[in-house]
Amino acid sequence: MPAKPSIHFATVNMSILVTGSLAYDYIMDFPDSFKNHILPDQIHILSVSFVVPKMEKNWGGTAGNVAYNFKLLNSDPIIFSPLGRDAKDYLDYFQNLKINTDYIPVSEQKLTASAHIITDKDDNQITAFYTGATDEATDLSIENVKSKIDLALICATKKDAMIKHAKECYDQKIPFVFDPGQQITAFDARELSMLIGQAKFYIVNDYEMKLTQEKTGWDANELLNHVEVLIITLGERGSIVRTKDQTWEIKPCPPTSVDDPTGAGDAYRAGFFTAYLNGYDFRVCGQAGSVSSVYAVEHYGTQNHSYTLEEFKQRYEETYDEKINFS
Repeated sequence: MPAKPSIHFATVNMSILVTGSLAYDYIMDFPDSFKNHILPDQIHILSVSFVVPKMEKNWGGTAGNVAYNFKLLNSDPIIFSPLGRDAKDYLDYFQNLKINTDYIPVSEQKLTASAHIITDKDDNQITAFYTGATDEATDLSIENVKSKIDLALICATKKDAMIKHAKECYDQKIPFVFDPGQQITAFDARELSMLIGQAKFYIVNDYEMKLTQEKTGWDANELLNHVEVLIITLGERGSIVRTKDQTWEIKPCPPTSVDDPTGAGDAYRAGFFTAYLNGYDFRVCGQAGSVSSVYAVEHYGTQNHSYTLEEFKQRYEETYDEKINFS
């Protein structure tokens, strides 16, 4: 048997700025299908109640989730997002993880944002999100970050803050990832087109890609005239990474269980861009994202999973029949 190819992850000192929300997540599982309780012809008078047998309060928010997963992979993210006057527990948590908190201001007026997420047995989700202190994200300016930034992730938070921070990155020639997430519906066609055009990477799931096409009128080919790299996550079907010249279809890493899909996309981003910042091609980046994301799927909540780099390396090898060597 020929030796398995080896892919080397070199640990380098890169500054990764992560914008987005910080929130407390209240995650609930509904043991039935939403569709069994919603009458399509009565949506105009919709009034439903879902009784759930389990609820967990967890650390969350797009910035918190992505940063946590970066840290698992031995990267050092800089979180760029406000917390509310109930911030102490979250700040202590980050400090215990040795995650940089220098750019997390604390609101004197508002509570930390919170998300109430209900997932049905078909993995459909309904989310109610209280914006809280994230309303003050527009007060933050990237020019005040003292560290050199090698890559910024513009993740879902207040729309005006996303627009501001994307422009600041563009003006300062900082390459960034535009990741609209659930905020994609807040952008009009002009805003969405502008942000895609400023970004180096555009990452969405398949549903968000359809919304992108509807809003901008651009199919994937046309979109790649405006952004260098398009990443489309497909859940259990893996992901697709595209440039103008090449397409990579990424096989998913199979989960041992599907406990909660919430946060899998955030974990994928950390895996993908850790590999990217270490100089690897987009095939490897997508596969690293897939392995990172599967740990989140296998655990309830968005920051309750953990692994060692050795465990990550072994799982990557088992899935893709090639080795990753960390140093």
